[in-house]
Amino acid sequence: MTGTVTAVSRNITHTFSKSNQDSIKLLAGLGVEGDAHFGQTVKHRSRVAQDPNQPNLRQVHLIHAELHDELKTAGFEILAGQMGENITTRGIDLLGLPTDTRLHLGNEAVIQITGLRNPCAQLNHFKPGLMAAVLGKDEQGNIIRKAGIMSIVLVTGEVRAGDTIRIELPPKPYRSLERV
Repeated sequence: MTGTVTAVSRNITHTFSKSNQDSIKLLAGLGVEGDAHFGQTVKHRSRVAQDPNQPNLRQVHLIHAELHDELKTAGFEILAGQMGENITTRGIDLLGLPTDTRLHLGNEAVIQITGLRNPCAQLNHFKPGLMAAVLGKDEQGNIIRKAGIMSIVLVTGEVRAGDTIRIELPPKPYRSLERV
C-alpha cells in the first residue's frame, strides 16, 4: 500500500492553522523542526497544563486530503494546513490504520502512528460547524473522529509534497486507533 504527500506545513507559534512549506524536516524523537509542537515532551497547551512531563505522542499531525474533499461537499473550503496538520496525504485510509503503523515518507523519514487527533472547539472558531463535520457515529453509536492522526518521528528526514508514502503494518494483533 502506498500513498502520496500532497502538502507539508508547520508553524513556530501555537496558532490553529499551519503555513505550507516547500519541505519540512522531521527529527527523530522530536517532531517537525520549527513547529510549535516540536519536542520530546507534550506541547499541546491543555496537556501541558495537566502534566508538562508526559511524552509527546503528537509530534506530527497528518490529515488525508480526502477529508478536505468530503468537507468541501458539506460546504467547507479547507486547504492543506488550515486544520493544523503538518502532513496532508492522499491515497491512504489514515483512520483505518492500526496503532504503531509506520509510515515511510519519501527517501528517509519514518513516523509511527500513535493515535487519533481529538477534534476540539478550535475547529468551530476557525469555521462554525466544522467540529460537527469532522465527527460521526458508526452503526453502534460510537464516535468516529475524522480530524486526522498523530505520530512520533522514528527516523530523521526531509518530507515534501509529491513524496511517496509506504505503509509498514505492525505485528498482529492490530490495535485500533484511539484518541491521543
